Amino acid sequence: MTDFRNKKILVTGVASGIGLAQAKAFLEAGASVWGIDKNLLSEEIRGLNFIQADLSSCDFDELKEKLPDKFDILCNTAGILDNYKPLLETSEAEFENVMLTNFMSMVKMTRLFLPKMIEGKSGIIINMASIASLVAGGGGAAYTSSKHAVAGFTKQLALDYARSGVGIFAIAPGAIQTAMTKADFEGDGKMAAWVAEETPVGRWAQPEEVADLTLFLASGKASYMQGAIIPLDGGWLLK
Repeated sequence: MTDFRNKKILVTGVASGIGLAQAKAFLEAGASVWGIDKNLLSEEIRGLNFIQADLSSCDFDELKEKLPDKFDILCNTAGILDNYKPLLETSEAEFENVMLTNFMSMVKMTRLFLPKMIEGKSGIIINMASIASLVAGGGGAAYTSSKHAVAGFTKQLALDYARSGVGIFAIAPGAIQTAMTKADFEGDGKMAAWVAEETPVGRWAQPEEVADLTLFLASGKASYMQGAIIPLDGGWLLK
């Protein structure tokens, strides 16, 4: 495992699921970790510097005052689903909230910390994309639009700053068993079973598998993968 001692990490969407798994993995690797979420932590995490804030509506200048001036690694993980609703069943307010949470918060957070990374000629940004960044059907109109925006943002950001010393990547998960996907397992669990059956490897993934990939991308060993959007989907996109 890469030694992340003396590294400062910021993870958004840290209260549960993938963000929580990422924070735990970095802490176990010796890093100093800050986390942001609109919800309280689902469990107590020793050593985590937690800030409660809604990234869809907070004042980012005020938020920055509560955080270190510079981070070595930024994980833009915060996101929400949209219940797979098509456009005409999605209100304008719902659509806007998904875009603000999944995409604009990422843009604003990156604006806060990219300048210092460029100044220091080092740093890594890992955005949370989705299979819905690459194909339709992974979410509804709002979610798929927001995640396609994440993919485009990641690619352009990586191109624009390819020689700055900053590594920029995105992870595109498929079916990950988290609090966000809890509804798929409720009742008779038919939806969860269907998803597992439709996934070529025949199962859901756990958040820790996303965290493992995150640590590799954050290790500095993936610099030639600049701008890559890496599916972690059990083969879903092979179909």
